[in-house]
Amino acid sequence: MYFLRRIAFAVPLLLVISALAFLLVHLAPGGPFDTERKPASPEIERNIKAKYHLDEPLWKQYGRYLGDLLHGDFGVSLKYRNHTVNDIIAQGLPVSMTLGGLAFWFAMGIGLPLGFFTAVGRATWVDHVGSFLAVLTVCIPSFVIAPILILVFAMKLNWFPVALWNSPWHMVLPSIALGLFFVGKVARIMREGMLSAAQSEFVTAARSKGLGETSLMLKHAFRIALLPVLSYAGPMLADLLTGSFIVENIFQIPGIGVFLVNSSLNRDYTVVVGLSLLYAILLIGLNLAVDFAYTWLDPRVKYE
Repeated sequence: MYFLRRIAFAVPLLLVISALAFLLVHLAPGGPFDTERKPASPEIERNIKAKYHLDEPLWKQYGRYLGDLLHGDFGVSLKYRNHTVNDIIAQGLPVSMTLGGLAFWFAMGIGLPLGFFTAVGRATWVDHVGSFLAVLTVCIPSFVIAPILILVFAMKLNWFPVALWNSPWHMVLPSIALGLFFVGKVARIMREGMLSAAQSEFVTAARSKGLGETSLMLKHAFRIALLPVLSYAGPMLADLLTGSFIVENIFQIPGIGVFLVNSSLNRDYTVVVGLSLLYAILLIGLNLAVDFAYTWLDPRVKYE
């Protein structure tokens, strides 16, 4: 029942998000057909607005948009000729999801072991070095990491391509640039979770049986320590899927983030609202998936 209520609550939430996005993008100064030169004539400008129903009251435009949305139609792009928002999503979303997914597993694959071993080697050189690396990755943003990776591994060493998205080799540097920031976040959360789990009663009881510290932490504390990481994983994945536009621009990757930035600058109303709604759906869905995973990892967790 809990999950059914969450799904039911998501419908009005998405409705509010779509209304706010629609209102805000229309209130922004400028319009999708504003250019440096004046229109050929007022009649042409009126005809263009009439074609896209921009001459109607805002409430009527939104009602028309909702009607199309109920049929799975996000509308027609006002700037990308002969493209619908559905076409843009179909073109850019797989790229952004692939990039975000690779960055997610990179962050998990490095951050979890780093957090685990810093917790096991608490107050030793392993802890000090690991904690320093975790803090370092958090302090350096992706728009700084990306040019450094390009300079060193693409231009100097010539190991990877500089940009684009044409082969698995093109995916390596963008995935590292996007995921490196989250390596430190995951490592720090994992370390705190391990140290907290190490103080629990069942771990103390297992320690009294003479188990080695590494084996003890891996067999008994690791699964419980994953819970706080898991609660962070949902928003993190949403951030990686929706916040990759900087990396996409640097590496010239044709992902959905590039479309969102360009459409915002060009006042492409339908694309901005459609992509904002898509991001909201992803965020709600991922948070719901985290709640499901919580009950699987820890049967003691019950939702009412």
